Amino acid sequence: MENNKELRNWLAAMKLSHPLVIAGPCSAETEEQVLKIAHQLKKTDTTVLRAGIWKPRTRPGNFEGVGALGLKWLQKAKQETGLMITTEVANANHVDLALKHDVDILWIGARTTVSPFIVQEIADAVKGTDKIVLVKNPVNPDLALWLGAVERFYAAGITKLGVIHRGFSTYEKTRYRNNPEWQIPIDLQNEFPDLPLILDPSHIAGRRDIIFDLCQTALDLNYDGLMIETHHDPDNAWSDAAQQITPKALEQMTVDLKIRKQEGDAVEFKNKLNTLRTQIDVLDHQLLDSLGKRMKIADDIGLLKKKNNVAILQTKRWNEILGRMILEGEENKLSEEFILRIFKAIHQESINHQKKVIND
Repeated sequence: MENNKELRNWLAAMKLSHPLVIAGPCSAETEEQVLKIAHQLKKTDTTVLRAGIWKPRTRPGNFEGVGALGLKWLQKAKQETGLMITTEVANANHVDLALKHDVDILWIGARTTVSPFIVQEIADAVKGTDKIVLVKNPVNPDLALWLGAVERFYAAGITKLGVIHRGFSTYEKTRYRNNPEWQIPIDLQNEFPDLPLILDPSHIAGRRDIIFDLCQTALDLNYDGLMIETHHDPDNAWSDAAQQITPKALEQMTVDLKIRKQEGDAVEFKNKLNTLRTQIDVLDHQLLDSLGKRMKIADDIGLLKKKNNVAILQTKRWNEILGRMILEGEENKLSEEFILRIFKAIHQESINHQKKVIND
């Protein structure tokens, strides 16, 4: 991917004073709705109007989009406001219709990214055009699958490529609709630093009250833009109402978000340092979350031991864990001394949890 700087160069040529902002409703519902939102977004930092035309839902029976008719509404909004327009395409027919309606940016949805067959079909359909293509991460946390989709478009001659981080599905319940798994886009950015990275906080959050914090984390990690679902009447939206915000809220958010400028060596150093520190903050959060889950399992073990009148300390099991962790620590360039300190502390906390359960 030697030429993947093309989209970044295009972004630079736009001479925006802020990261790229893509905003608009989850779904195009009516012509009046699309035009009203577009004109309200024109007063914000929004550069690109987004709207779902075809809406693949997890289960049938929900609103699944207005179809090709909505492309005419997007095209009219573009003509009236000057905003660029973007929508999701999931097959070659979608691409053909989007191109005929002068859609500027095509995005590949998370459900599509998981299928190399469909991605290849879309890559073949968009081949020979100068369109921008943004690839959302796959539903599952799989970096190789994400990069593979990007590489298929690059192989088709599409060099204006970027990726959208919209979080990953998980069976476990968390505070997010889709777990951000920040380390995966961080790994992607480390491997391909010239590939523009855009955050979709709406699909990660699933609710509007934590969208701002997600956006700030993304900017602290040097993301290139944000795709935020925006609706003039979010509570009455036909799809994903809870995660959409008003254009007015978006405008205030873009004012409140802190954006670091990259000027001069000293500033560049601080930017890099802040980025690395934010990465550490993300990993520390994940570490504490994992430790919390581990202690919940320790509670379950304590309850099981209580029912079966079994002693808390199982020396053989503890020695096996310690030996295994020392070896795995060495593979990750962690000293034996460090591993011993960490896992002795974890083991002690686990014992404390089991004692509390047994003595309760």
